[in-house]
Amino acid sequence: MSTAQLFFEGKTIDLPIIIGTENEKAIDISNLRDQTGLVTLDLGYKNTGATKSAVTFLDGELGILRYRGYPIEQLAEKSNFMEVAYLLIYGDLPNKAQYAAFTDEIKLHTLVNEDIKKILDGFPATAHPMGILSSLVCSLTAFYPESVENPTDSNINLNIFRLLAKMPTFVGWAYKKSLGHPVNYPRNSYDYCQNFLHMMFALPVEDFHPDPVVVDALNKLLILHADHEQNCSASTVRMVGSSKASLYSSISAGINALWGPLHGGANQEVIEMLDEIRILGIKPVDYLEKVKKKEVRLMGFGHRVYKNFDPRARIIKKACDQVLSQLGVKDPILDIAKELEEAALTDDYFISRKLYPNVDFYSGIIYRALGIPTNMFTVMFALGRLPGWIAQWKELNASKEPIGRPRQIYTGLGSRDYVPISNR
Repeated sequence: MSTAQLFFEGKTIDLPIIIGTENEKAIDISNLRDQTGLVTLDLGYKNTGATKSAVTFLDGELGILRYRGYPIEQLAEKSNFMEVAYLLIYGDLPNKAQYAAFTDEIKLHTLVNEDIKKILDGFPATAHPMGILSSLVCSLTAFYPESVENPTDSNINLNIFRLLAKMPTFVGWAYKKSLGHPVNYPRNSYDYCQNFLHMMFALPVEDFHPDPVVVDALNKLLILHADHEQNCSASTVRMVGSSKASLYSSISAGINALWGPLHGGANQEVIEMLDEIRILGIKPVDYLEKVKKKEVRLMGFGHRVYKNFDPRARIIKKACDQVLSQLGVKDPILDIAKELEEAALTDDYFISRKLYPNVDFYSGIIYRALGIPTNMFTVMFALGRLPGWIAQWKELNASKEPIGRPRQIYTGLGSRDYVPISNR
């Protein structure tokens, strides 16, 4: 086994080199503190591998994303969201019988306990849908206490089916709450994406028929967001799950992590930026000049992990063009987006810095074209990311990894004596 050597206080410490499937190399420091008394400091965990995982492979330099070995390009073109969900959670693409059993099990659990509507009714109409979503998901632990008390394989699978089944209902209900509309109940005659669109957009005063173009676009969007390695929310799910918290509690924590604007709010910020350009009445190329002067920020370009083009962005750009064309959408915001993209991709300032459009730039545009309001964008992200979170939790739960417990470097005051309040 290869090793790296650390020289400290006259000692030589051999640290094993771990090599992943795709030849990723890591220095194993699991025993570093025991051997040296040292801990490592890595703000933001940019250089730290917190776990071993077989779910998703990501290469930011080469722009590669694979779920369980399958290229994201193939899955987005040929698969559907439910098939990808099965792949992420169970490790392989399902055969016909497995797929039928999986989707049938989910349909068995789409109905939500009526008492959960009382929780929904307690929120004001102005409540952010992410707050509603995280609360409703967390409440499932109370409705199904065996999710903590009886963590057998069959019970874990039951909880997975329940969560996949009820999440679209919760998302649809959160949206209807914001409108003051009556909620819609699931329709098991529809497939997963059709049913979701029904609960979002159906009205009791007229018939609703899911548009196949919209269904196809939604499948692609959810697939592209289904997992993304050890990001903030996935790491949160694993951290909470390491305490043996229920699946529902762990996913609720992941939803809250995603709610943060630095993680899941980027596509919303893209639309807000485009709207700002419209309100200012300036040309996109002039806005880019303001970006160069650091007067404003360019949202939806560049990525913390991808140092080249985001592979998801290539797929979603093509889908975006098709959806806008097929739906015949005319929106000044969308025209501004196209102009901004074209200008940035031909500007040396952005090319040299590898600031290419990412998945957030295009996803917000498609969501807007589909009629999904801006404050629901992060909720849509959560709906897509659910299978990945479940896969990460399931993998962690089956492992022998200890409870997550990061170390720190203390920078506070040194030891001091207590002074009675009368003498302070």
